[in-house]
Amino acid sequence: MMYTLHYDSPLGGILLAADDVGLTGLWFDGERYFAEGLDPEHTAQKTPILQQAERWLEVYFSGREPGFIPPLHPMGSSFRQAVWELLLQIPYGRTTTYGALAKQLAEKQGRLRMSAQAVGGAVGHNRIAILIPCHRVVGTNGSLTGYAGGIDKKEKLLRMEHVNMEQFFVP
Repeated sequence: MMYTLHYDSPLGGILLAADDVGLTGLWFDGERYFAEGLDPEHTAQKTPILQQAERWLEVYFSGREPGFIPPLHPMGSSFRQAVWELLLQIPYGRTTTYGALAKQLAEKQGRLRMSAQAVGGAVGHNRIAILIPCHRVVGTNGSLTGYAGGIDKKEKLLRMEHVNMEQFFVP
């Protein structure tokens, strides 16, 4: 069974979804892949996992690093799972590039190369925004591209984490 909770953030409404294992989705209202993977048979109910996610968001949106992660249950292919695992390793207030992630994944899998575009596709289909920090991935040239919630939200999330924005631009 899946459960949902609506959260009002400073950046707009957020839909949270969880099953009995962990958080399965966090989408900004109206984003590109809104509610992708959400079971049509879900119930609006505040479960312990959703309460933990809500508490995490409260701390995060107060401008502080939460210091904990609620249980997560991201669903996707093994390739996407591997990319999302790398996203979880990007520290609060830091950024990396699609190319750097591709290089890390190639090394981890014993390959010579990995497509940064393929990695970008997996980053873009992350269903648990903010907690799995896809907003911390930028283009090699400093462009703020590829955020399903919208580039404006990506920029605001990075600023909230006190990232120096001088090196970045919106294409």
